[in-house]
Parts: sequence; C-alpha cells; structure tokens
Amino acid sequence: MKPIYLDYNATTPIDPEVAEAMRPYIFECFGNPSSSHWYGLQTKKAVEKARDQVADLINCSPDEVVFTSGGSESNNYAIKGAAFANLGRGNHLVTSSIEHPAVIQVCKYLEEKDFQITYLPVDQFGQVDPRVVEKAVTPRTILISIMHANNEVGTIQPIAEIATIARNHGTTFHTDAAQSVGKILTRVDDLGVDLLTIAGHKLYGPKGIGALYVRRGTQLEKLIHGADHEQGRRAGTENVLEIVGLGKACEIAKRDLNKNRDQMQRMRDLLYQELRTEWDEIKLNGHPERRLPNTLSVSFKNIEAEKLLGEIDRVAVSAGAACHSGSVEISSVLQAMQVELEYAMGTVRFSTGKMTTAREIKETAAIFVETARRLQAEKQKW
Repeated sequence: MKPIYLDYNATTPIDPEVAEAMRPYIFECFGNPSSSHWYGLQTKKAVEKARDQVADLINCSPDEVVFTSGGSESNNYAIKGAAFANLGRGNHLVTSSIEHPAVIQVCKYLEEKDFQITYLPVDQFGQVDPRVVEKAVTPRTILISIMHANNEVGTIQPIAEIATIARNHGTTFHTDAAQSVGKILTRVDDLGVDLLTIAGHKLYGPKGIGALYVRRGTQLEKLIHGADHEQGRRAGTENVLEIVGLGKACEIAKRDLNKNRDQMQRMRDLLYQELRTEWDEIKLNGHPERRLPNTLSVSFKNIEAEKLLGEIDRVAVSAGAACHSGSVEISSVLQAMQVELEYAMGTVRFSTGKMTTAREIKETAAIFVETARRLQAEKQKW
C-alpha cells in the first residue's frame, strides 16, 4: 500500500489540471519567448497569461510579478536586491529568529558584507510582536523581512501591522509567503508589503519555479545579469513549461481557495482530536487560532521524534528534532519558541492537503498512538 502523505508543507504533488496545462509546452510549444516568429509568440503569450494568473491570485498588476526558480531565489533576490540597492541609505535589516533558511542564511551572508541584522524574538506561539519590530527600526533600517506563515508550526504573523510600521519609517518590507499562498488570502494590498515570495511546489505546481512580487517603485539590485528578460529584472530564457504550471496552479488556488482551506482544516483538526483523545501528554505548537489551516505541529512528551518516525513507514511527515550521538538537536523554530526539551524532542509536523481523507487521518492517528505507546513501554523497561 502507498504510504499516507501528510507532508504538504514540504512539497505538494502537481495538480492534474496543472499537468494538463503544461503538456503542450513539452513537445509542441517549444519556442523561445524572445523570438519574434510564430513559435516564440506562442510561448510569449503563455508566459504573459501565467503572469496574469499569478497577479490575479495576489491581487497585483502583472508587471509587478517576476518569475524566479523558486522560493529560495525569490527570497535571495528580495533581500540582497533591496539591501544593495539601498546601501546609500543604511545597512540595517530586521528579520525574525524563525525564518526559513532561505532568509536566515541570506542575512548571515549580508553580515559578512558589513550589514547589521536584527533577529527578533517570538512569543510562545511563534508570533512576532509588532511593538518589538517598531523598537528595532532605526534611521539606518533599509529592509524588514518577516515571513507570512511559519513552515514548521504554521503561525501566521501580523503582516499588515508590521507593514504599517515599515511604511511609516520609509522602509522596504518583504514577506516570505511560500507557505501561505494558496492556503489563505495573500492579497498584497491587504498585507501592505513591497515584496512577496511565492514557491510553485507549495501550491500544487511544479518544483523549480516561483515568483517575486515587486511593488512598483521598489528598488532592487539585479541578482542575475544578462539579457533583458523579466522587464530587465532577471536575465535568462524563461522556463516556459514551469511558468505555465505555476500560472495554472495559481488560477486553481484562487478558484478553490475556500473549499480547499476548509477541507485541510477539517482534516487537521480531526487529526489533533484523534491524537489528543488517545494520548494525554501531547502539546500543540504554534498559535491555536492564527495558524495555517493545514498545519499541525505536536510534541509527544519524552519520546524522540526521530525514533518514532523510524518505526513508522506508513506515514510521510516531518520531525522537529533529531538525535545525534546521544544529544538532541531541536529545530531553531522550537528553540525560539522556548518549547521545553521533554516536549521539543518529540515534535512531529503533520501538514494536510486538499486531497487528504478522513480515513487517512484516522489511520495515521492510530499508527502514531500505537507506536508511541510501544516506545514508551520499551523505555520504561530500561
């Protein structure tokens, strides 16, 4: 039997409608969008249609959408681009301590280039306090980058409030929305951001494609130099096949947003209910309400997550801690939230998808409870 897949925050399968939309661009429509002949015009139209579809999902103008190779490139372009373009105004950036490595590692790189980075703390739910952001901003602050929703615990940040702070200080504001786009509303004007990251494979599109929303007037230094593609912002012949896939995925995400959100949340909540009913010492990580509808991070007290998952081959999920040579390595997110070690070591992230079924959820809960009980019994013998 195929394993049950509950790791949709890691990646999603390609939606059949997306695959069908991509099919003609594998064999028939292979032209270079920069060519002026018929073959080039077909792919140019496809790229611009996809740009419209992406823009429609986040409610921006098509010329504010730049296609990239994925979320990591979008984050790199947004942060490095804004930092170097505004170096004459200052060298200070503000971010949070729970960002994705594609943000944290970029900031670490910039520190080597004499930029100053402030890494903000979060509360027990993994949320950034806008008042702390306000205190961190200085006259030298040129960029604030706070993720929209956390990939591990699902906590949604008060982006609109932080955007107001950034705007009042004349500071560019970027949000990594790779986990939120397609799951919850991500309208850029409601959020108030200048830069927003999208990753195709997080919303049932192909891997290796993404986009960066760049508000008109936002200055970025180029990340990739070459010809005049993407309105002069990103050189390189367009990845037409995957751009088409991303566009279609965004169209479907907007069309089915409410239906998919409700389905994922029902399955997430059912799983938590099933686990909590059978296992007393379980802890919910992340905000109990302001959280992605599909994300459930829970900790099994005094059980090693890596060992737990090592005993389970029927369900695909992610661990929040790993054991190495007798020591436990806790994820930076759980550390920042100050989750107690006895719980943090047993953290598992379940993330549901739009095709997750109640049968899969109930089977998953039964498997995890049974395995946890067995490991606990073995531990007590020792």
